[in-house]
Amino acid sequence: MKREDFLDLNEILQHPGKKAIFSVETSLNQEADLDLVTPVTGEIHAISTGNILLLAADLKTRCVVECSRCNEPMEVDIVIDMEDDFDVEGIPASYGTGGYARVVPEEEPEPIFQENHLLRDAYIRQGVIVSLPVQPLCTGDWDIPCPNMPRTSSEPLEEGHPAFQSLKSVRNSEDDAS
Repeated sequence: MKREDFLDLNEILQHPGKKAIFSVETSLNQEADLDLVTPVTGEIHAISTGNILLLAADLKTRCVVECSRCNEPMEVDIVIDMEDDFDVEGIPASYGTGGYARVVPEEEPEPIFQENHLLRDAYIRQGVIVSLPVQPLCTGDWDIPCPNMPRTSSEPLEEGHPAFQSLKSVRNSEDDAS
């Protein structure tokens, strides 16, 4: 039985130099920490050199994130460009030695390979998480006020303002202590 979320890379691993392109579309339904508005779509390219499996992914999606200033939800477009390489051990079967090449599993909390099959959704999930904006803003710029934040007076504080008085008392107590 062929699973949609498994990308079979065995043919590529057994025949170095052979390329494969996989068209993908997934909603990552089992991911509670990602709020995707549109499915992740694009392509994953794979090629084996004999010793290394090279993967490249060009993907895109739209998801909901929170503004870093006001915590209001907002939609952003995410472009996922991934380039990864994985060690391959063994001799490819195409060399006629009776060998068998396989991906060397890496120590990761969430495996992305099962034998010579790429776990598509696990791999894509990593790319989406890494591609999320670090500090998304409603306005897109720190210099523009956030439309969802409460407005404060733009007038500068006068020296007689109570905030300055409390700061003076802290400063005076530090001066007395030294």
